[in-house]
Amino acid sequence: MRARVFVTLKPSVFDPQGTTVAEALHALGYAAVKDVRQGKYFELEIDAGSEDEVRRLAAEAADKLLANPVIESYRIEVS
Repeated sequence: MRARVFVTLKPSVFDPQGTTVAEALHALGYAAVKDVRQGKYFELEIDAGSEDEVRRLAAEAADKLLANPVIESYRIEVS
């Protein structure tokens, strides 16, 4: 099964890369874009017996390596 892990900065953390991208979009004429937050995306192919096990293993990987829990949060989708 495939687990998709979306890692983003917590709302309270300043995102200079997102700010830079938002400013560039405004310069290109995309005034409707109000805010940009950058993040990371991982796809994990996991050999497990159930969706719950895939979710557990993906969360364990995110907690230990993929995300910095001090400044980042994550969500997992399993398919």
